[in-house]
Amino acid sequence: MNYQVNQSGEFKYIDEGQGQPLVVLHGLFGALSNFDDVILGFKDNFRIIIPVMPIYDMPMREASLDGLRSFIERFIAFKNLENIILLGNSLGGHVGLLYTLAHPENVKALILTGSSGLFENTMGGSFPKRGNYEYIKERVEYTFYNPATATKELLDEVFEITSSIPKCMNIVQIAKSAQRHNMAKDITSITIPTCLIWGLNDTITPPHVGHEFNRLMPNSELHFIDKCCHAPMMEQPEQFNKITKVFLDKIMSSEAILK
Repeated sequence: MNYQVNQSGEFKYIDEGQGQPLVVLHGLFGALSNFDDVILGFKDNFRIIIPVMPIYDMPMREASLDGLRSFIERFIAFKNLENIILLGNSLGGHVGLLYTLAHPENVKALILTGSSGLFENTMGGSFPKRGNYEYIKERVEYTFYNPATATKELLDEVFEITSSIPKCMNIVQIAKSAQRHNMAKDITSITIPTCLIWGLNDTITPPHVGHEFNRLMPNSELHFIDKCCHAPMMEQPEQFNKITKVFLDKIMSSEAILK
C-alpha cells in the first residue's frame, strides 16, 4: 500500500483524490490495503475515504454493530462529508446499511460486496483459535477462491490479531452482534440506488444472500463475478472496478441531469 494513513484524534484513515466522496468500509479482518485497486481505479474522479474501524481496539462494552455505526457517524461528521456514496465489504456493508438507515439524507448510493446483514458464515463457520497458525491459514484461505490470494503478509496480520485475547473477544462479540442483527425487515425501506457485487463462489455470504439482498432492496442491481469468493475487490479487481465504474457513471450522470 502506497497511500498515506492520516491520524486525527480517534480516527485513522486514507483520504485520496478529489470530488464526490466515496466512503469505503472494510470487513471484520479487513485492511486498508484490501482496497488498493479501488483507490487506484477511482481517485482521479472521486475522493476515496477509508476509515480504520476500531474493531480490535474499541472498549468491549462498545464492541458491536451499533458501536461501529456510532464510530462511522462520528467520523463522517468529523470529515464534514455530505451526500456520500458508501462502499462496504462484508461487515463493512452491514455497518454501511445501518448508517444509511439512520442518515438516509446523507447517502446518495450504496455499493455492497459480500455484505453481512442477512446471513454469513463467520471465519468459515467457526470462531478464531488463538495460537494456531495453520488453522488461521486454513480459515483465511477459505475466504478466497484462489488460496494464493491469502499472502503471507495477510496471514501474519490475521494471526497477530487472533493471538491477542482482548482482540479475539472483540471479534467474537462483533461477529455475534452481526449474526443477531438480521436486516431483512429494515432494508426494504432503503430506496437509493444500490449495486450488489458478489463472488459467485462466496463461502461466507453465498450467492443466495446476494439474491436475497436484491429481492429485498427495491432499487438494487445484482452482479456476480466468477472464480471469486468473499472479497471481489481483491480477488478480481479489474472486474470489480468495471462493474463499479458503470454504476458510478449512472449515478453521477443522473445527478447531472437533475441539476
